[in-house]
Amino acid sequence: MSDARLEQFKKMVAQFPDAPMAWFSLGKLHLERKEYTDAIQSLESAVRLDPNYAAALVSLGDAYVAAGQTDKARQVLTTGRDHALAQGHPGLAEEIDERIADLD
Repeated sequence: MSDARLEQFKKMVAQFPDAPMAWFSLGKLHLERKEYTDAIQSLESAVRLDPNYAAALVSLGDAYVAAGQTDKARQVLTTGRDHALAQGHPGLAEEIDERIADLD
């Protein structure tokens, strides 16, 4: 992955530290790069800023799974599924259910 993208997202977070999307974008990049500790930290920031951010919750769950933290993953994914349903996204909820089932 390009370091330019990483620097771009770090700059975005520095400029807009209260923007969940900035943290989400940085976290997703870290997840793609298999930098799970950094991904978790960034995605936790996104969720802290917007606890209803279903996509960030899903990615955080993925990061926890990759880091071997399945209990945290299950908890976060369950919350994400609940938010997806509440926001009228049944397809996302089904996708999350599949992730949860894979933890068993």
